[in-house]
Amino acid sequence: MDKNLSGEDNDNIDWDTEDELEIQDTRFSSCADLRTTEQHAAGCDGEASSSSVPSKSNFIQQFAVMGFREESIVKAIEQNGENEGLVLDALLTLKALEDSPEEQPNTCSQLEPCIGSDDSSSEYNEKFMDDVYEEDSWSSDSGSDCIYSAKQCYLKDESSSLFEKEQLLVNMGYQVEEASIAMERCGPGASLVELTDFIYAAQMAREEDAYLPEDVKPKLKHMLNGSGGSMKRTLYNELCKRKKQRVICDEETIRLPKHMIGYGIPTESVSPMAKRTLPEQAIGPPFFYYENVALAPKGVWDAISRFLYDIEPEFVDSKYFCSAARKRGYIHNLPVENRFPLLPLPPCTIHEALPLTKKWWPSWDTRTQLNCLQTSIASARLTDRIRKAMEDFNGEPPMRVQKYILDECRKWNLVWVGRNKVAPLEPDEVEMLLGFPKNHTRGISRTDRYKSLGNSFQIDTVAYHLSVLKEKFPDGINVLSLFSGIGGAEVALYRLGIRLKNVISVEICEVNRNIMRSWWEQTNQRGSLIEFDDVQQLNGDRLEKLIDSYGRFDLVIGGSPCNNLTGSNRVSRDGLEGKESSLFFHYVRILDLVKLIMSR
Repeated sequence: MDKNLSGEDNDNIDWDTEDELEIQDTRFSSCADLRTTEQHAAGCDGEASSSSVPSKSNFIQQFAVMGFREESIVKAIEQNGENEGLVLDALLTLKALEDSPEEQPNTCSQLEPCIGSDDSSSEYNEKFMDDVYEEDSWSSDSGSDCIYSAKQCYLKDESSSLFEKEQLLVNMGYQVEEASIAMERCGPGASLVELTDFIYAAQMAREEDAYLPEDVKPKLKHMLNGSGGSMKRTLYNELCKRKKQRVICDEETIRLPKHMIGYGIPTESVSPMAKRTLPEQAIGPPFFYYENVALAPKGVWDAISRFLYDIEPEFVDSKYFCSAARKRGYIHNLPVENRFPLLPLPPCTIHEALPLTKKWWPSWDTRTQLNCLQTSIASARLTDRIRKAMEDFNGEPPMRVQKYILDECRKWNLVWVGRNKVAPLEPDEVEMLLGFPKNHTRGISRTDRYKSLGNSFQIDTVAYHLSVLKEKFPDGINVLSLFSGIGGAEVALYRLGIRLKNVISVEICEVNRNIMRSWWEQTNQRGSLIEFDDVQQLNGDRLEKLIDSYGRFDLVIGGSPCNNLTGSNRVSRDGLEGKESSLFFHYVRILDLVKLIMSR
């Protein structure tokens, strides 16, 4: 689990919850972030250098004091221009390649034999970072021909085969798995610099994650110890500084508002002067509505907005609609005037929603609302550890114990259910907090219930936005529901009193499809429910047949998977390039096809 950051409000509630944790001031938020921001950084550095370019000698000197030879610096500048970050990367990569052949200086026809065959991959990986930062290793020796061969391989790596690149990474000391993942994620056209940068960023992310076991963390601490430690520390800090500058330099045109109320909430509306204007290409049928986590990696919402007709996202936190936070971004072409909430209004505090907890709630637990409802829950071991910590003290526990317990309660949404006893929310309670009918997910395993609910809409929030459709479609509505999940959109429309004439539901999870179908039958829906299990099945021909059979779509709604966007994902937080979250582009593709077909 990730540590929760301090909230944006001053009510002692930790709003930055695990599934949407905003990574701030970190050197490497994700491997993909580095890859995508690197291109922007190059442009930013170029602009800066055009206005105030240091002299050539000063530019070379700043690398010379790090221990690099002037000849190598000049070559790196010729290849990358006066971009400090790219030059430093090139120098470090060249330096690693020059250091690697020292075990067998006389074997130079291929790069691979230049690596000592008696060095195992793991042993070489242990000392690789030390080798990179060794200040005296740039001097010429009897292995100069082999070093030249290594340089040639580096300079021609664009034309190298995939196998050669992967073998080269392994020979440089990286694990086979690391090399394979880097090749897969960066693509066949990636250069050696990009591949090593990807692997190094992943290693750094793992090193910074305090929750990973010690035995799976990369061993980088030795960089800062031993002989030459001062120089190694200087280079290490310099590299971190360059990487951080790239992330900062990345354009971030869309910023999250401090108070996520979008274009208004039931208890508070925005100023009448704050009118939004939709781009021309977004106006007209069908209405569409897209949702995803608000605190995605930098640049993600800018990209989502760009693909969805440059509509400004509406960021809303469900803490204004219920007693649990859920920061989400919505892009839609719905009207924002004359919205109305579902009645009765749901409880907006923990004690209102779960009144039995009030009896046991300690005075020093100042929470009034819950964090975002997750797909997983706390273990019995954790709740037992908290109970034992409480029982060690007759009265109030000391501040350090209170802080520990509160941190765990906020992280896992634990509530007080007895004397010194905390417990996670039950699935029925999660259903109620999210606005679903009682027993909506009952009949499947507890694990599946938590997973399905944790990935769903918050009904009251979404219904408030969709309420404007009731007047527009008094006779009912045709819905194309992409990534339907457990039917959050359908439940919201039904609770608004909007008749569901035909629903084309696309959901890959069979458990979720069963839940949706069961709800459809239990509520005696008179319309047609047509199910697909994969958005990739919806091509132009199939969509045209559906429209011919069931009529034009009035609403296209859905939220693509957030697996690669959430803050809790420290392994593959790759943004829209990730395996699951890249399905967003199918939402765009299908919406464009529907608009095209309907325009005929």
